[in-house]
Amino acid sequence: MNKERLKQDFFEAVNEDWLKTAKIPADKPATGGFQDLVEGIDQLLMGEVDDLLAHPKKVSSEKMKNFLAYYQLANDYAKRNDLGATPLLPLLEKIEAINSYSDLNALFPDWTLEGFALPFTVDVDADMKNAQTNAYFAYSPSLFLPDKTYYTPEHPNGAQLLSVFFDMMVQLLELTGKEKQHAEAIVEQAIQFDKLIAPHVKSAEENADYSKMYNPKSFETFVGYSKKLDLEKLTIGLIGTQPDKVIVTDPVYFEHLNELLTDAHFSLLKSWLLVKTVRSLSGYLSEDFRQIGSIYSRTLSGADEAMPQKKAAFYLASGQFDQVVGDYYGKKYFGEAAKKDVEQMVEKMIAVYQKRLEENNWLSDETREKAIIKLNKLGIQVGYPEKIPAIFDQFQTVSSEEGGTLLSNAFDFSKKVLIDRFSKWNKPVDRTEWEMSADTVNAYYHPFRNIIVFPAAILQAPFYSLDQSSSANFGGIGAVIAHEISHAFDNNGALFDEYGNLNNWWTDDDLAHFQEKAKAMIEEFDGIEFADGAVNGKLTVSENIADAGGLSCALEAAKGEEDLSLESFFVNWATIWRTKAKKEYQQLLLQVDVHAPAKLRANIQPQNLEEFYATFDVTPDDAMYRAPEKRVHIW
Repeated sequence: MNKERLKQDFFEAVNEDWLKTAKIPADKPATGGFQDLVEGIDQLLMGEVDDLLAHPKKVSSEKMKNFLAYYQLANDYAKRNDLGATPLLPLLEKIEAINSYSDLNALFPDWTLEGFALPFTVDVDADMKNAQTNAYFAYSPSLFLPDKTYYTPEHPNGAQLLSVFFDMMVQLLELTGKEKQHAEAIVEQAIQFDKLIAPHVKSAEENADYSKMYNPKSFETFVGYSKKLDLEKLTIGLIGTQPDKVIVTDPVYFEHLNELLTDAHFSLLKSWLLVKTVRSLSGYLSEDFRQIGSIYSRTLSGADEAMPQKKAAFYLASGQFDQVVGDYYGKKYFGEAAKKDVEQMVEKMIAVYQKRLEENNWLSDETREKAIIKLNKLGIQVGYPEKIPAIFDQFQTVSSEEGGTLLSNAFDFSKKVLIDRFSKWNKPVDRTEWEMSADTVNAYYHPFRNIIVFPAAILQAPFYSLDQSSSANFGGIGAVIAHEISHAFDNNGALFDEYGNLNNWWTDDDLAHFQEKAKAMIEEFDGIEFADGAVNGKLTVSENIADAGGLSCALEAAKGEEDLSLESFFVNWATIWRTKAKKEYQQLLLQVDVHAPAKLRANIQPQNLEEFYATFDVTPDDAMYRAPEKRVHIW
């Protein structure tokens, strides 16, 4: 590494050799530290699948047998091509048979349980004010464009993307047997309905403040949101009774539902439902459907090609059986020694966090005590879950010889999942349940459960390795661990208590002080030019707070090791964020992703730490220098 270059652009200098040689795969919009691990695990597991299919006696688990059978359906492209649109047609006929809201109401609740779309979504999740019990939620729908802002006249490429979407959907509808003129009319109507929805739903920036999801409404109020759709029949059919409340995550949208669901708009809604259905299921059909169905997403991301057939089949199957595949991966490839080592790192990081809270110079004793209570209640999950959820025992793949198709099985699995999910209403929340499978290269903090989860897949180099120095590990997985802990105390997580309840445990003065610090983090990133766009400081603030807390706490932990090397610590921090991405993808992320661009994550957070300047001799003459009064410190 060029020492002088480190002072000008730390990310570029650390990753210089990698950036020169790294190539973005044709079927992906980016490559980098995370993506390289994903690719490696995909190849590893696809090799495992081939081996298990060649040696069926190795498969003892019924769940794995059903996964492998489903993968074989997904990978039988000859059969999928022979079937063409046939598996989809009964679903389209069911939508086309409804000619009024009354027709639709007559199909409740099976319409939802069978996986058909509606102009809203209902679900069961932890009650944000009573996080030990599951509540009934209602959400606004997703749009065709990535965000409502794309529908504004000022958006630079919203109209162009909508044109690509239109052409793709017309082609897909033609594949179902519709004449071009009829297909165009359907898509035009669907887009018209989507445009009616767009002004009333939340933007990505608004959704980033998820404490504002909590808007409990009486059941009477919820039912009154639509005069045309029987929300009472739907709800009672799904959960068995009238709930005492419905948590409406986007009340502005629901307050406009009566304006959207009128007799005059019924044909638009019907076309919208057809387009939603065909688009979401195109990947389960023939190769023509799969290729055409990926045009819009590839335009959005800049990817040159659709995913290769075999990998696409693996993704479909592993997506359905995620915890089954994750359990297999975790048990086979994640050693007990690594599990114990990482658990010790987590415990050490929590101890560092507690020490920092105890020594914090801006929190009152009252708030500090509550913060430490929350920290000590934090649940830790490493590697893979203790058990696979029982729902996977119900997944029985019906082979093509028995009349099953890729799509019919997917709908059967989906229905079982939905019945199971709605059956959990008003029942205790399972805090041990994982929302990521063990083969996922990621980690997360769950505010409603106050748990941090580190799947086995991320616990490898460059993030973590028994062969790396402790400083490198703390600059990698250590910072990731502390990042997830920091989410418990970011602008969102700080609003939830030790049980995951939305409950203000701050004094007024402390909360005001914290909000000022959060504002400084917003300002540190807001407006930075990147990929012909600019960073939205409000959209990314929670992740930036978590990065800042994660890096500074991991640094303190690294200092406690005998083999401390601050250079290794900071260099591995920049290494884990190495990324090369298509401009289209970068621009998309700028508008919808709560994370700042990877390069900025690598460069900006070290600038807030005094040790970075001392380690690399960064002075006011260097581009990596940030004046002391502009450095942001929160945790």
